[in-house]
Amino acid sequence: MNFAIALPGALFVGFSLGIFGSGGSILTVPILVYLLGQDEKVAIASSLAIVGLVAAAGSVPYIKQKLVHWRTVLLFGAPGIAGTYLGAWSSTWVSGTVQLVTFAIVMFLAAFLMLKPFKPGNARPSAPRAFYKIAVDGLAVGMLTGFVGVGGGFLIVPALVLLGGLTMQRAIATSLVIITMKSAAGYLKYLDILGAQGLEPDLLIISWFAVAGIIGSFAGNSVALILPQEHLKKGFAVFLIIMAFYILAKSAPLA
Repeated sequence: MNFAIALPGALFVGFSLGIFGSGGSILTVPILVYLLGQDEKVAIASSLAIVGLVAAAGSVPYIKQKLVHWRTVLLFGAPGIAGTYLGAWSSTWVSGTVQLVTFAIVMFLAAFLMLKPFKPGNARPSAPRAFYKIAVDGLAVGMLTGFVGVGGGFLIVPALVLLGGLTMQRAIATSLVIITMKSAAGYLKYLDILGAQGLEPDLLIISWFAVAGIIGSFAGNSVALILPQEHLKKGFAVFLIIMAFYILAKSAPLA
């Protein structure tokens, strides 16, 4: 296992979470599978633990600044936990290859959302979004989290801004808390799944990645106040597209 090669990736995982409130697990799973050679399901479980820990640390500055919208955390996060559990349970019926292919599709979706013009000021709804609609959004994103091991921040942040009426900064802060909750639920479920298959996550790798990711998240949090996010988002989106094609090529080679 080449930790020296994976270290920049681990730092970038945290940097992405700190600056965008999303993108961490979209990077973590490929790093664990292709650079550290982990089994797909072990990588997904480890990704949930790593991103959950990094998101928890990254949320602390926002909590201190009172930017987290706790009502949304409850309405979006609670159904999200249930969805994460269901998504993780459903993954027992498919192979790791299917999960990785689905993961690549999710990367394309994330890239599309990041490349799409994003104008929060003009997108707020005229009336508060209905409770049940917020809950359904949380359930759907949670199922995605559990199935492919993504925190879902790239879906949560736009949803909270466009549908929930939050500012970008409050959406990122709230997203990190929701990601922490859902990742914890997904990881606990995956422990059962891995145990049934005679597998277990590598706690050393999880700890090592989490520490590097936390360092990166604080750096990202600082940079977010300086650099224009639109340029960063476009560059990150292009990177996601390249990675998605790479995963498809490795996971579903043409016969």
